[in-house]
Amino acid sequence: MGLFDFLSQEIAIDLGTANTLIIMNDKVVVDEPSIVARDIQSGKIVAIGKVAQQMHGKTHKLIETIRPLKDGVIADFESAEQMIRGMIRMINSGPRIINPSLKMVICIPSGITEVEKRAVRDSAEHAGAKEVYLIHEPMAAAIGIGIDVEEPMGNMIIDIGGGTSEIAVIALGGIVCDKSIRVAGDDFTNDIEEYMRRQHNILVGERTAEQIKIQVGSALTELDSALEPEPFAVRGRDLMTGIPKEILITYSEIAHALDKSVSKIEEAILSALEMTPPELSADIYKTGIYLAGGGSMLRGLDKRISMKTKLPVHIAEDPLRAVARGTSIALKNIDRFQFLMR
Repeated sequence: MGLFDFLSQEIAIDLGTANTLIIMNDKVVVDEPSIVARDIQSGKIVAIGKVAQQMHGKTHKLIETIRPLKDGVIADFESAEQMIRGMIRMINSGPRIINPSLKMVICIPSGITEVEKRAVRDSAEHAGAKEVYLIHEPMAAAIGIGIDVEEPMGNMIIDIGGGTSEIAVIALGGIVCDKSIRVAGDDFTNDIEEYMRRQHNILVGERTAEQIKIQVGSALTELDSALEPEPFAVRGRDLMTGIPKEILITYSEIAHALDKSVSKIEEAILSALEMTPPELSADIYKTGIYLAGGGSMLRGLDKRISMKTKLPVHIAEDPLRAVARGTSIALKNIDRFQFLMR
């Protein structure tokens, strides 16, 4: 490590609705849920990330948990700034005489407005960044998957995160057409909560619904036996008696619960394909569709999209980190990718 490495730091941030990842020197140094816990009386942040996530849904009246990002954009400016600052502090845990000067590349949804973009930039600057570059999520995902974004070849990327699903056709280092919809992983979780209440008269919290999604979530009512998960025991509060109870849930039930949200994503994909220029459509027919983001890990989703579009669908090798990895590559090759940054 050189002398000046202490004075400057380059970090890539995937600021997500559900999780925030920070990459420094090609290593994931922070991978935490995007949530903070705050003391209501003093306004002080008492926990960030995993620790705050464990408190979520279990707090007393003096502590509240806040998710600063909603639908892929900053909803609570102050909490977002404190969260970014706290997560940067996790990297620099040792004592320092001088705070390093930070150069950041942050990825943003492609459907973001100028005001929302300004909020991301301001939060980063308040958290100590001297230079801030913004890159669109589908572009970062494409770079992270290993696609050569600069060649004259059309590629379709779908990044299903916590708050938004980003669908983009990329060629010659730019986004030719895109569709950003606010239906993603969080909606899947809400659908499950709603279904449990309506169908089984049982009240479950957000964390339990998230657990159900991971354990038995599915986009298809019938899966190959190799993919088929075991039924999952769900514990919650009985709405009739108010007493805690346990029931078993199967993947096909959850597939019914998620059907409406998955259909909205399918419609957005078809809409993006309709907007695609014919030459690029020919390329996509050959290369297929690439999926990234946590939502793409939903069982059977690739198969369902493939059946709908009649195109091959490939899931990124490490879908959760594809966007963060792409952001990190863009940071390393900032001169080459400067034209992609806003």
